[in-house]
Amino acid sequence: MAFNLQQSAKSVDRRLAVRSMLGIFAAVVIVVTGIVLAALDRVGAYANHLDEERSREVVRGAIHTYIGQLRNVLNDSATRDDTVAYLHRQLDLEWLRRNLGELTGTAELFDVAVVIDQDGRSMIGYADGVLLGEQQLANYLTPDVRDVFRATKAIRGDATPQLSGFVKTAKGLAAFSIALVRDRSESSVVDTTGRRYLLFMRHLTSSTVDQLARTYALPGLHLADADAKASHRVNILSPLAKPVGALAWESRAPGDISLEQVRPLVWCAVAMVAIYFLLLFVSGWQALARFRADEAAAVRLSLTDRLSGLSNRAGLFGELEKLIDQAREDGTDVALLYLDLDGFKEVNDAYGHNTGDRLIKGVSAGLKVLVGEGAVLARLGGDEFAVALSGRDAERRVIDISDRVLDFLGEPFTIGERVAVIGCSIGVAISARGMISGEEIVRRADMAMYCAKEEGRGRWTRYDPAMDEEREERNNMELDLREAIERQEISVAFQPVVDARSLDMVGVEALARWTRKGHGNVPPDVFIPIAESTGLIDQLGLCVLRNACLALRQWPDLSLAVNVSPGQFRDPAFATYVEDVLHDTGTDASRITLEMTETYFIQNPARARGALERLKQTGVKIALDDFGSGFSSVGYLRQFHFDRMKIDRSLVESLGQNDRALDVLKATVSLARALDIPVTAEGVETDVQVSALKLAGCDLLQGYFFGRPMSEREIAARRGVQPVSLSKRA
Repeated sequence: MAFNLQQSAKSVDRRLAVRSMLGIFAAVVIVVTGIVLAALDRVGAYANHLDEERSREVVRGAIHTYIGQLRNVLNDSATRDDTVAYLHRQLDLEWLRRNLGELTGTAELFDVAVVIDQDGRSMIGYADGVLLGEQQLANYLTPDVRDVFRATKAIRGDATPQLSGFVKTAKGLAAFSIALVRDRSESSVVDTTGRRYLLFMRHLTSSTVDQLARTYALPGLHLADADAKASHRVNILSPLAKPVGALAWESRAPGDISLEQVRPLVWCAVAMVAIYFLLLFVSGWQALARFRADEAAAVRLSLTDRLSGLSNRAGLFGELEKLIDQAREDGTDVALLYLDLDGFKEVNDAYGHNTGDRLIKGVSAGLKVLVGEGAVLARLGGDEFAVALSGRDAERRVIDISDRVLDFLGEPFTIGERVAVIGCSIGVAISARGMISGEEIVRRADMAMYCAKEEGRGRWTRYDPAMDEEREERNNMELDLREAIERQEISVAFQPVVDARSLDMVGVEALARWTRKGHGNVPPDVFIPIAESTGLIDQLGLCVLRNACLALRQWPDLSLAVNVSPGQFRDPAFATYVEDVLHDTGTDASRITLEMTETYFIQNPARARGALERLKQTGVKIALDDFGSGFSSVGYLRQFHFDRMKIDRSLVESLGQNDRALDVLKATVSLARALDIPVTAEGVETDVQVSALKLAGCDLLQGYFFGRPMSEREIAARRGVQPVSLSKRA
């Protein structure tokens, strides 16, 4: 009995122990399960929080980028020469409609454009391509906008006269920016009484918000009112820091989604908790690794030019700063090669942008091989490239690379079935021991590159401090020339043109002359290239044409020849401008001959043909100038049907030196006569040349032999006077 009692007690003790163990095990399971669930809840909440903060920062960045794009577009528009000319100096409504009004209906970067005067009054405005009335303009010029206008107007000194913000209009929430219309080379215009300001607006519509949602991977992104209740939102503030709206989105709650997936596994077995944690750790580590990889790829992409695969401008500056920092430490030099392709625009115009892109890729691939390892190669945009390298022999290496690049780009490029002939101009700058910053060395190399272009292209030029002085003088001359054109201070000289048989004056050629205040006379071969490179050639050419036509009214029996630059000829409205000048001055178009060189005809034959047809419709004659100095294709004479050919002075100067020169002259004139094109010879200085040109068949002659360029009064005095031979003058 006692044994049984003892056995029973032992059994109870074992069951109790088992129960205790089961209870303890259950308690442990419950506690562990609770801990696991609590930990998972915390992980989920933190994941939701991270996603929320990331989304919030992305939305803030999207808002900043949105208004930044508008600000950049407005800054470019407000500093364009055309904008200054047609808004600040004169309000050209047709230009405004074509260049701003229509863009509000088609451009993606702004949908409202308003011109505001010095006193804050709206002069004209467009919205979505439609001209706005006074009441409609008031809907956009809200008090906030006017406050920003006054703040913009008050900006002085070197600060950019432009401010931006967000505003609520009748159309909805919009980003806006106001900028002073000004010259690109100045922070503000000189005239302070008639300033013009541009107001651009870009409304946040549902379509733009959807585009932002797709771009920044924010599902459910939408506009919300300023007082709407939403936890996932970023307020958009007015210039007075008051909410005018908000961007809200739907939380993806990645933590909650994960918890729903793992809870069934947790309740099935406590053992799976450890596995789950292990898997979660592995998954989290992999997700973090992928995030780091994606972030690194995004950074690389932001620093890479997509077309060429090379570094872009930002990438170049980043690498350049590294090279400079390293050079300062070890006392080496940093060299920069800045190159610009010559003739790339012509390839684009002639063959299309697809061919141009393929050419850029080919050039990039070739440069990679030429530059080699240890150097930074970047495409800065368009047809501009840069090479940066460092070392104690950096200067020698960059010069060697420049020579090889010139040889490489001097060869024709085969692009499919097309052959493109280009070249390049290169600027070289050196940062000795890294003492020159990245921005400054790029500026110096860029300036040297432009000097290489001005010196004839197809070469490399090293930066010299004197270039800064030359550039400053050129900029000052540009400003003075612009002012001289506006004030009608460009004078016109006239060189006689005589009949080859009678030697009577039958016409004159108009030549631009400029006396710069404080400097005296400026040669045409100095100020005309400046006008062409700065876009002033259109105004200069029309100024000369107008003044010459006014003078021509005094000489009813004379014709007038006026030179036309390729820059004027490229303007689609040039024929209209010529017609307006002839109408305003009452000039018979048949008395006017426009002389132009063959450069533009070679570059753009199809476009040149259309421009010629428009000019001939006005009634003026077209002469091919400087025939024999360049390509001088017979095909162009037949294709474009010129009214006159003007033989280059180089053919005339060679007369009397050898019999071959006379044969070439006769052949040239015979060719023109076969095509029924009359011939003018310029540069005539001797009676021997006069006799030879008569014999060859030229019908008009021009040169110092008959008179240098002279004023209107001198032309009147010379009317009917026969020229005196050089022998008699002596």
